[in-house]
Amino acid sequence: MTDNITSVGGGSRPDTGVSALKGRTGAGAPAETRGKTTIADGVVAKIAGMATREVPGIHSLGAGMARAFGAMRERVPGGGGGGGVTRGVKVEVGERQAAVDLDVVVEYGVSIVDVAGAVRTNVISAVERMTGLEVVEVNIAVDDVHLPDEEEEAEPDEGRVR
Repeated sequence: MTDNITSVGGGSRPDTGVSALKGRTGAGAPAETRGKTTIADGVVAKIAGMATREVPGIHSLGAGMARAFGAMRERVPGGGGGGGVTRGVKVEVGERQAAVDLDVVVEYGVSIVDVAGAVRTNVISAVERMTGLEVVEVNIAVDDVHLPDEEEEAEPDEGRVR
């Protein structure tokens, strides 16, 4: 068996600012220590987007232009309607940490402070539980308030031709 050492940090001296994780490799090593797992930014963005949408008081994600382009993209055949999950979500993913930036639209009448706190709690919990990454920050930009009398641009239920 050989020692497998992974170090994190920087500096010109190997012992400065470095945290080493030592694990064993070879036939006698536990299965969870054999190999490397990488998590793409898009995976973390989807988890954060879904966790944000679960919070009551969130109407939608994305700044005005992102929502407008997303609505147009969803109407185009083959335009990739799945992009809506990550609309308004930006992430930075390192080896062990992640940072999340969210653009949200809240419902009128809710406490923005309470909703932002609930979003942070839900996003951090979901990302850390599902990925094992430490979430160092969740930044939230409230771009708009959805008023009760504002209608979403929905497609008509009936076709034009009968």
